[in-house]
Amino acid sequence: MGRAENKVALVTGAAQGLGAAIASMLAGEGARVMLTDINADGAASMAASINERRANCAASMYQDVTDEDRWVEVLAATVERFGGLHVLINNAGIGSVGSIEDETLEKWHHVHAVDLDSVFLGCKYSIPHIAASGGGSIVNISSISGIIAAHNLAAYNSAKAAVRHLSKSVALHCARSGNNIRCNSVHPVFIDTPILDGMIGNSDRANVLQKLGRQVPLGRVGKPEDVAYAVLYLASDESQFVTGSEIRVDGGISAM
Repeated sequence: MGRAENKVALVTGAAQGLGAAIASMLAGEGARVMLTDINADGAASMAASINERRANCAASMYQDVTDEDRWVEVLAATVERFGGLHVLINNAGIGSVGSIEDETLEKWHHVHAVDLDSVFLGCKYSIPHIAASGGGSIVNISSISGIIAAHNLAAYNSAKAAVRHLSKSVALHCARSGNNIRCNSVHPVFIDTPILDGMIGNSDRANVLQKLGRQVPLGRVGKPEDVAYAVLYLASDESQFVTGSEIRVDGGISAM
């Protein structure tokens, strides 16, 4: 039996990076997975790749995670396709480099819409479906930037810190409701995914990754699989007594 056997999971932002790694790992451990992304072709390609390894366990849909109506449609389609929903992975997100003086109000709103409002919408509308399926797990991908601030990440720090605290509120609500739903957040440090490209800009990628790695006690940036394993634990029944908590996948940086 796989660690996610008989689970149905929805993973947002699953066309590449962390979302793709998480979806692939959950499917490899027995789950059936709906992959969503604003990049519909990328999500479809990733789902096809997963199905080549394990037939008929993955599907994909277009999703703008800031669109409330689309959340309702995607969740309903997932339940119809796979017969229920047990796991929601709120992974879709964007970054922004800018201090409090440099950041624009437009970008501030956009970062919060994608990184925070989407988590609110996903939790709000998935809870009835997960409860109807007998319970399960919500995993919200925050960031170590939701715990440790930086001078030039004003919007990103704010949104990711809010995801951390919102996850605790959702966990307490579900516990009080007795719906057998857990909610936790995951906080990665620098991970070698396309979201880093916005920080790298026109610089040499290898050199930037080495520079970032020197800031981490373990001496390297993370791999998508490092985060996917943490998510797998929280999505599985192994974590059935873990809620309102966070896992820091940060190579020790928050211990400094």
